[in-house]
This record gives sequence, structure tokens and C-alpha cells, in this order.
Amino acid sequence: MRTLALGRSGLVVPEFCLGTMTWGSQNTEAEAHAQLDRAHDRGLRFIDTAEMYPASPVRAETVGETERIIGTWLRARGRRDDTIIATKITGAGNPRVRGGEPISPATLVAAVDAALARLQTDVIDLFQLHWPNRGSYHFRQNWRYDPSGQNRAETVAHMMEVLETLQSLVEAGKLRHVGLSNETAWGTAMWLRLAEETGLPRMQAIQNEYSLLCRHFDTDLAELSVNEDVTLLAYSPLAAGLLSGKYAGDVTPDGSRRAIMPDLSGRITPRVWKAVTSYLGIARDHGLDPVQMALAWCRTRPFPVIPIVGATSLGQLDTVLGALDLELAPEVVEAIEAAHRATPMPF
Repeated sequence: MRTLALGRSGLVVPEFCLGTMTWGSQNTEAEAHAQLDRAHDRGLRFIDTAEMYPASPVRAETVGETERIIGTWLRARGRRDDTIIATKITGAGNPRVRGGEPISPATLVAAVDAALARLQTDVIDLFQLHWPNRGSYHFRQNWRYDPSGQNRAETVAHMMEVLETLQSLVEAGKLRHVGLSNETAWGTAMWLRLAEETGLPRMQAIQNEYSLLCRHFDTDLAELSVNEDVTLLAYSPLAAGLLSGKYAGDVTPDGSRRAIMPDLSGRITPRVWKAVTSYLGIARDHGLDPVQMALAWCRTRPFPVIPIVGATSLGQLDTVLGALDLELAPEVVEAIEAAHRATPMPF
């Protein structure tokens, strides 16, 4: 499997990352372990999770279960040394995790210690802030995003205390590197500036949504990513399954995520079906699997990006892994760009 650098961390990671948010809800522990075995056999040894997982939906009684499942696999297989683990602290406002407490020095320490215990490890390779306390435009909040109430001085002070706490956790040997998630260009630039000025931990990656159907990253964040060496970890690269074609015709297969979340977190709109049809048609016309085409397209982007790929069955995982060796022909990329211009921002 090809690899690339994670920011400026010195860490070299596989070009795909294994997502885990269905483990403990849509997938049993045994099924999750089987996925990990299959992924590791193919060289996919980079795992992303979060303290609030499993998702779809997030429940107070299952918070931390996905980390626990990963921990039992690490212990049973003895694979910690060749596995790269990324996890996250939940941002402010989710009542199912610590009553919705915001990210703070105290919650950072508590979240790291709890994650280490569940993962049955001494150190986390990449620890991410799931979303900023001040809010963001992700998960369809872009349609009503209003940053005018933000207080710059308070934000900067918060960032400094977070970086100082992260530094103490790095010095304690509990964290190797840190990153962001659901951040903005301004927020990311401010985290980087403060780290550069103080010598505190540098944000090496940003985990934002990115797919053929969601391309907010393509402009200001892409420029930042290239110039500052911040790797994009692209979540939902298949747009919650829309790009697989399984929902084509506005159907809802039994056991699918849409059966649990009918609007797929706001991704089902009147405009989305035209866009989905366009991309499925491109794949069909060129003899490609639509899942593999959507993932291989990420590799064509002019900035460092690692798609986070997830599956609820070994068959789906095998399809995903088939994208590892796929190179898209120039005419496929051109057709994709034409479809994007015709159907931008479908949700």
C-alpha cells in the first residue's frame, strides 16, 4: 500500500484510513475484529475512532464502545506496534458525552486517560479535537453559519490553554501528535500560528467531510493544506453511502445507515439525486465500481488527502480495498469535474 506523510509529524501512514464509527452499533465486536484482520492483511493499519463512537446514532450508553472494541482486538492480536491509532475528544454541546461539556484542560485530560484505558494502550498516535467549542459550518450548518458572535480574544485564550494541556500530555508520553476536525481555514491557521510562536504542539491533520458531493475543502482550506502541510483526513468520502448507488431511486435498504437516519444527517435533498445519478453514470460509462471511483478520485486532488473508509461488512470492505490500486483515466477526471460544475453543493 502506498503511504504519505502525516503533516510535518514525521509519521508515515497508509493512503487510506479505516473508519470505525459503526462498531458497537451496526457491527458486533466479532465483525469489527474481522474487519481489522482483513484491513491489516492488506496493509491498512491506520485506524480512526472517537470517544463518542459508535455513531448512527450516538447514544449515552454506547459512548466509548468503539474504542473498547479496538482495544480488545489490539490485546488479542498483539498488533499495537504496527497500528496507527487516531481518536478524538468530543466537542461542546453533545449531551451524551460528559453532559455536553466543552473542550477544556480538564476534559482533555479525562478524555485522553479514558481513551487510553479503553484502547488498552499507553499512547495515542493522533489525538484530534472533534469540533471547535466556538462552532463551525460543518454538517450542513454552512447554510446558516454566523461567526459574528465569536470573541477572538476568548478563542485565542482557549486555544492557548488547549495547546498547553496537549503539550503536557505529549510530555507525559500519552500523545504523539495532535490534529483538528470540523475546523475552518481561520481556525486552523490560528492553531498553527500559536504553535509556531510558542513551540507548543502543531496540528498535523484536519478531519473534515470531503467527497464528490461535499467539496468545501477545495479552496481556502486546500491552499492552507498545501502551504502549511496539514493533511486532510476526509470523512464520509462516499457521502454516507450515497455514492455507492445503494440509495439510487430514493430507496432505503434494510440495515443501511439511512434506515437509522432517514435524511443521512441532512444529505438527502431534492438536488442530491441528480448529482448522484451523474457520478453513477460516469462510473458505469467507464466500467468502474462507483465506490472505487469515488475513493480513487480523492487521490487526484492537488493537496494531501487520506480518505477515511468504513464498512459494515467484509464484502463492502473488500470493495473499498479494491480502490487502492485504481488510477483514474484523465477522461474520467474530466467527466467528474463537468458533473461537479453542473451539480455543485447538492446538500
